[in-house]
Amino acid sequence: MRAPEAQLPIVVVPVGVDDDALDACLAALESATPAGTRVWLADDAQAGPRGYAVIEQWMARTALKADYTRRQRGVGPVAHLDEVLAACGDADVAVLAADAMPLPGWLERLGACLARDGAIASATSWCNAGEAAAWPRIGEIAATPREPQRLARAAAAMPAIHPELPSAVGHAVVLRGSARRRVGGLDAASYGSWYAALIDLSLRLSGLGWRNVLCESAFVARLREGSPCEGDMDRLAVRWPDWHARMANFLMRDPLRDAREQLVALLAGIGPPEPQRDLFAEATPSPQLAPARQPPARGRGRARP
Repeated sequence: MRAPEAQLPIVVVPVGVDDDALDACLAALESATPAGTRVWLADDAQAGPRGYAVIEQWMARTALKADYTRRQRGVGPVAHLDEVLAACGDADVAVLAADAMPLPGWLERLGACLARDGAIASATSWCNAGEAAAWPRIGEIAATPREPQRLARAAAAMPAIHPELPSAVGHAVVLRGSARRRVGGLDAASYGSWYAALIDLSLRLSGLGWRNVLCESAFVARLREGSPCEGDMDRLAVRWPDWHARMANFLMRDPLRDAREQLVALLAGIGPPEPQRDLFAEATPSPQLAPARQPPARGRGRARP
């Protein structure tokens, strides 16, 4: 059962320079996300002419409640994303990497994860390139799923335990708005990458008693892992001296091994969808596509998340 639209987090996609990856991301977002979901494409002066055309065409036909903004001059990925998150106020936000491809049910399940436990500040989905949240093997980059629909159905059957992660991971993470504001948002003065800024944010949240967890029932594919900017990891090590050891210990112990194996077993037992159920289901009208909405003119537009 889908969560009501009002309860779903706002989806924020920081637009990147890879036009093909963005095209694939938006196509997957459209097919895997309930119609009417609020989506903000936030462009820090990154998209070129082809990327802008991809966004323009997608905006004209999407059934999602989407807005696009573009800065005239880039301020950097961390400063820009912090500005976007601040504009969302206390609303919960799902940050989706621009080269990620969500599987069906991803947003509803991430949102339900926050709703299930008020102590959860961040929830991260499984990913084929998700480091601590990687599947089927921890810390390894696997190929994108060949049968995403089956994998999404298998993930939906996972029990809601929500084990702790060392930090949230940047392929797809939902952030509790009140918790994010409590710790002051992202540190754009210290870090140049979302990769490092998200680790720092997670550790500050954890220090105040919040939890950074895995949402076992959600899966988001990605072409590659995120990466830090030069000097980011050194700054993390200065501020959080035990971070590298903590992460290495997590990777060696692999406390999520049983969960990974359970998802493998569930996937092996998932058959094809039941076509007869669709034939006899109560007929419902197809969702109407939203009216065509053109992106704002080049320059910084106004977002309405």
